[in-house]
Amino acid sequence: MSSRANIMPTLRYADAPKAIAWLCEAFGFEKHLVVPGEHGTIVHAELVLGNGMIMLGSAGDGHMDAIQKTPEEVGGIGTDSIYVIVPDADAHHDRAVAAGAEVVMPLKDEDYGGRGYTCRDLEGHVWSFGTFDPWSAS
Repeated sequence: MSSRANIMPTLRYADAPKAIAWLCEAFGFEKHLVVPGEHGTIVHAELVLGNGMIMLGSAGDGHMDAIQKTPEEVGGIGTDSIYVIVPDADAHHDRAVAAGAEVVMPLKDEDYGGRGYTCRDLEGHVWSFGTFDPWSAS
């Protein structure tokens, strides 16, 4: 198996430049590629964390807007969630909270193994971070 992810979640943000900066600060992502658009928008961005990647862009007049909405556009409810394996859930939690993440499921030890928490990002997308690794679970 390749050490690079072959599944990459895609997200839309009303303020993609702000979201990119926040995702890097709060969750530890790093910019891989950012393609700016007109009027301060982002046509396409790729952010990496470990061997994983997410793609994102500005919500607006693009072709994806007909099939994908931001949480705000659907009443503040996330229509998806992303799980990310992290080596230290407590440290990750503290970093995210310090950056303003809204914790919706508190940090805890899971019955199935691992430790983790769930939060919303600055625009309401739902993220879970934990130490449980289903690839190494028996």
